[in-house]
Amino acid sequence: MESEEKIDYEKLGFKSGLEIHQQLDTKKLFCNCPSVLRQDAPDFTIKRKLHAVAGESGEVDVAAKHEAEKEKEFVYEGYDTTCLVELDEMPPYEINQEALKIALQVAIFLNATILPTTQIMRKTVIDGSNTSGFQRTVLIARDGWIITKTGRIGIQSICLEEDAARIIERKKDSSVYRLDRLGIPLIEIATNPDMHEPEQVKEAALYIGKILRSCKIKRGIGTIRQDLNLSIKGEDRIEIKGFQEPSMMVKTINNEIARQLAVLKSGKRIHGEVRNALPDGSTEFLRPMPGADRMYPETDLPLLKISRDLINEVKRTLPELREDLEKDLKKIGLNEEMIKILFKQNKIDDFKELLEIYNEPTLIAKILLVFPKEIAAHEKKSVDEISEILNKEVMVLIAESLKSKKISREQIKQVLEKIVHGEEPEKAIEFKKHEGNVEEEVMKIIKSKPGLSENAYMGLVMKELKGKINGGEAMELIRKLVK
Repeated sequence: MESEEKIDYEKLGFKSGLEIHQQLDTKKLFCNCPSVLRQDAPDFTIKRKLHAVAGESGEVDVAAKHEAEKEKEFVYEGYDTTCLVELDEMPPYEINQEALKIALQVAIFLNATILPTTQIMRKTVIDGSNTSGFQRTVLIARDGWIITKTGRIGIQSICLEEDAARIIERKKDSSVYRLDRLGIPLIEIATNPDMHEPEQVKEAALYIGKILRSCKIKRGIGTIRQDLNLSIKGEDRIEIKGFQEPSMMVKTINNEIARQLAVLKSGKRIHGEVRNALPDGSTEFLRPMPGADRMYPETDLPLLKISRDLINEVKRTLPELREDLEKDLKKIGLNEEMIKILFKQNKIDDFKELLEIYNEPTLIAKILLVFPKEIAAHEKKSVDEISEILNKEVMVLIAESLKSKKISREQIKQVLEKIVHGEEPEKAIEFKKHEGNVEEEVMKIIKSKPGLSENAYMGLVMKELKGKINGGEAMELIRKLVK
């Protein structure tokens, strides 16, 4: 339970550091399999038992030994989108270059020193989440920094590593994992223990999150995991795993401090361990704190060399930071809600590309975000289903057709609806010239309801003659005929 008394963090000697793990939106790190999570039934299953092995020092890691003693059986579910690398039945491919470039982008944003030569390592993992019993990880950069309102925070390391298999079911004597997540690239950012109050931890997490969202990362629940290391004066470090939301950090830290003070009050010491963050802000014991014995070199891959040419190429193509991009989008007329949805749906690049073709920001945002949502509601389908049909190629065709005046603004939604109903995009943008006299039809509408305003007539005309006349032409006719 969170303490109601005001905590004197300075007197307690409180200090903490962050570890942030973020999935990258690329193929897997050491094979060419897609980084997609499956919901359908698996194509096959295999069963394994894992054993703890000695690390580079010759000692067995205490956390690995703890898990091995449980003697669990592990079941792995696989698909046609997983391969023998995930099954640990063949050597890994060389590291994914796109993922490496994204990690270098983040390192540059965090003012870190990039290592020109580095060793891919194996980190012993014995809880069953890796078929091999280890996770591949490589140190990319170190000694970076960020600035918060309450001071500078050092960035200890930036690593690139494989994500673990996805847990499906835990039983007493066995666990079921899915191989779809195993091998998805993760960037791991570890800060120094430079934060001395919970609000600073939260601020740092949000700032690093903004940098990550400026790069090509995956979005949604489970794509980012934040761990917290903390200690109070004279006591061992505690690692808390499983933060999904920075909003819970302050409450969880205060609760953990209260727990530790209660332990000390009972005459016991705080022993280093890994704890799990719970939704209510409390924590529970997970396992002993791992040590250095769990790391040893990856023997199936050569040293990773990061050339100066590669670093220069990454610097030339650095993405714009999200906060800067938000300011630019506001300047060209987008409201905050539109901007938020563009980022959430990861459509910033599509927006930029379409804007280069047809320079009307609000209309382009509406084409990307509003029309698909409205059509999805009308067709009783999900936005994802509609967006799959109205893909990037369709949106480019719409923008080009607007630019060349093959279609009018008023015809956009009609074109999109025709495509959703199965019409070929190139056919959907074709509109026959209206047979008969449009001017006569507009005159009939005006005569049927005399005395209305121009805008009222505009609404009636566009409703009656949808797709036959664009807005500019309609208003020109109405003004002429009303006079």
